[in-house]
Amino acid sequence: MVQLLIWFSVYTGIFLLGMFMMKAGLYALSGHRLKQWLLRFTNTPLQGFLTGTIITALLQSSTAVMVITVGLVSTGYLTFRQSIGIILGSNIGSTITTEIMTLDLGDNVIPMLFIGAILVFFGHYRPAYSIGMIFVGLASLFFAMNGFSQLAKPLSTYPIVDEWLQKTNHSPFIGIMIGMILTAIIHSSAATIGISMGFLNEHILTLPAGIAILLGANIGTCVTGLLASIGSTYEAKLTAYTHLWFNVIGVMIFYFLIDPLAFAAVKLSSAPDVQLAHVSVLFNVICSLAALPFTRWIEAAILFFHGRRP
Repeated sequence: MVQLLIWFSVYTGIFLLGMFMMKAGLYALSGHRLKQWLLRFTNTPLQGFLTGTIITALLQSSTAVMVITVGLVSTGYLTFRQSIGIILGSNIGSTITTEIMTLDLGDNVIPMLFIGAILVFFGHYRPAYSIGMIFVGLASLFFAMNGFSQLAKPLSTYPIVDEWLQKTNHSPFIGIMIGMILTAIIHSSAATIGISMGFLNEHILTLPAGIAILLGANIGTCVTGLLASIGSTYEAKLTAYTHLWFNVIGVMIFYFLIDPLAFAAVKLSSAPDVQLAHVSVLFNVICSLAALPFTRWIEAAILFFHGRRP
């Protein structure tokens, strides 16, 4: 048991390292432009929504976009109202990561890792180094995903793990709590979803249980934004609160739609991990598009519940 948990921790670390390297490579390629886009193309909720979607898709991290946004609001470059559109867009952009994780590269992972390592260690130009970081990061993600799948069955043979899995399969609420807590601890909803995919692929977790964990992960990912807002300005705190409340309300609504979501996902794909990735897209797209026309009301509600500036 101890050895399996060590390997599980190692694969989780590799996954997080891969996410960091891929994010660092993408940011090095376009980081300054991304901040300029956030400042320039967020005058309307629709512009902020589209910009948030694109930038999150490029950075492969809604958490990173939220931290940047909170920082820009804190320094006065963006207003609280502008940040709402970015939040809605970032939730959609983050779904690209889950779709990428379902790709089956097979033996191509090793050449990708080898080429990426060469570019990182011998690339004299920033673009080559950045592309190398992206390649190594992607290879690490796929290696970790394969590791999660290999560990799923051995871990499920232990009574304490089996009991947790059975409770998760029978209680969506427990699944949501697990997804929320795990994501808050490791600061990566993608890693939590990746772990769930490993158990799903081995048919140890049911799809509704995986969806519940995914919903919880959407709440847990708000923790980083809340931490980034500590000690920040009033409007920066409002931005973090908006991200939290938007995800909490979305999860509360979709809690009662887990079975319909599972039914729709089964129709879209036969692969369990792809089904979960598609559910992530459906959940975030529906929530964000439904909220987009009501950004003024969202702003008013947050100001009402969290108090106006004294």
